[in-house]
Amino acid sequence: MRVRIRLKRGPKVHKKQRKNQHVALALASLLTPAAVMAVVLAFWRLSADIKATSQFPITDGLFSHWQVWVSFATLLQLFAVVLNRYGNPERAVQETVEEEPQQELASSRYY
Repeated sequence: MRVRIRLKRGPKVHKKQRKNQHVALALASLLTPAAVMAVVLAFWRLSADIKATSQFPITDGLFSHWQVWVSFATLLQLFAVVLNRYGNPERAVQETVEEEPQQELASSRYY
């Protein structure tokens, strides 16, 4: 003898969302223009060094070197990419679907 017990279906289990995804996406969208501005300042400093443009406003100190501005821009953009991945956890590249097996060559030939 078999006894079947029927239970109600409970709530579906959802994957727990990360907190503050919207804040991460907002901050990432602001960091990319800041990185572009840092690159512009780096090129301005570099062109001021070769006397192609006017004098760079920061003449001494840490931020008077173009290498610092390029490094700062790189770090800002890297941080923006990390925040974008945190905000959008879906994979950018979808997994490939297996193709149907190809028909035999003999069946596709015309005689």
